[in-house]
Amino acid sequence: MRILFLAGGSPATVFPLVPLATAARNAGHEVLMAGTEGITSSISGAGLPALSVSPLTMLDFFTNDKHGNSLEWPPDPEDWKLFIGRGFGRLARASMEPLLDLARSWRPDLVVGGQLAFVAPLLAKRLGVPYVRHTWDSGEPPEADLGAAEELEPEFRELGLDGFPVADLHVELCPPSLLPPGPAPANLQHMRYVASSPQRTLEPWMYTRPERRRICVTAGCRVTKDQYFDFLRDLAGKVAPLGAELIVAAPEDVARDLTAGLDNVHAGWLPLDVVARTCDLFVHHAGGGTSLLVMAAGLPQLLIPNMPSSVAPSQRLTDFGASLMLMPGEDTLDAVVSGCQELLENPSYTERARVVADEIRSQPLPVDVLAIVEELV
Repeated sequence: MRILFLAGGSPATVFPLVPLATAARNAGHEVLMAGTEGITSSISGAGLPALSVSPLTMLDFFTNDKHGNSLEWPPDPEDWKLFIGRGFGRLARASMEPLLDLARSWRPDLVVGGQLAFVAPLLAKRLGVPYVRHTWDSGEPPEADLGAAEELEPEFRELGLDGFPVADLHVELCPPSLLPPGPAPANLQHMRYVASSPQRTLEPWMYTRPERRRICVTAGCRVTKDQYFDFLRDLAGKVAPLGAELIVAAPEDVARDLTAGLDNVHAGWLPLDVVARTCDLFVHHAGGGTSLLVMAAGLPQLLIPNMPSSVAPSQRLTDFGASLMLMPGEDTLDAVVSGCQELLENPSYTERARVVADEIRSQPLPVDVLAIVEELV
């Protein structure tokens, strides 16, 4: 069987699809994964054949309409969610012809689309094959679907559709206790989240639990000499009295300066799935993939959402008792330190985080879900 997986325009849209795609490949199926050119290295780095559907970046689709006119990011959070959906809709439109070209010589028997890969249901409809919708994290805003539908009305008319076709299977990574309220999607199938992240050669401190407590801050490539650097240096000093060391996911070109003269800081480009097993707490910007990775590790989280779409999932995890949340503007150094202290000293957060991890582990494995996917064909 040939299975086409469709990611989006960032590495974060690749890694959630990797476990099911790898299970399919290991079972002997032919697998391809497509996305924008900038993420093909992430796909191939995960050991999967990669196809580029556009040389443009995701940002290009967000900030330019279908005629190439510049667009401004809306300040209102609700408008932002629709805006994002329209951008993903434009990516879907640009992806269709390259994917039809692929299908002329490599026709898939099944299309698996990431949650906002809106070309997937339309391509499957054109080809007359089953369509599987695969979530990327613990929740994308439903407004994004509405924005994409507005953008893709001409494509709907061409195919004789009133909206997006219903998926033959909806693969859900979010643990059931943290799903958004409302009716469940049709053909819902839960699947265990399995961490997949960029790897590098390990150093002993990455897989060895230290004697003192360890806090991981995942600011990733956002850390530069001009952004977050001074904040993280100051944070290292503030958490030292808590008996904690700091691990910072940061580019190698700033990691050396970030750790200079400090004996309680490690920094660098980290394999977070490995490092998480040695930590007591994560502080991050509420990225959906990172949040799920930390949930699976059974750790409490201090969440600082940097996008409107991240607020609702962060609030659900906080209401569950497994995290605290600081909105942008509230994330002062003292507030972050206070939040870290509360999460480290109050065992209820770790207890609730472990409940989430147990729930994730109880879900069907990718290989089990693959058997259900195979039945669609």
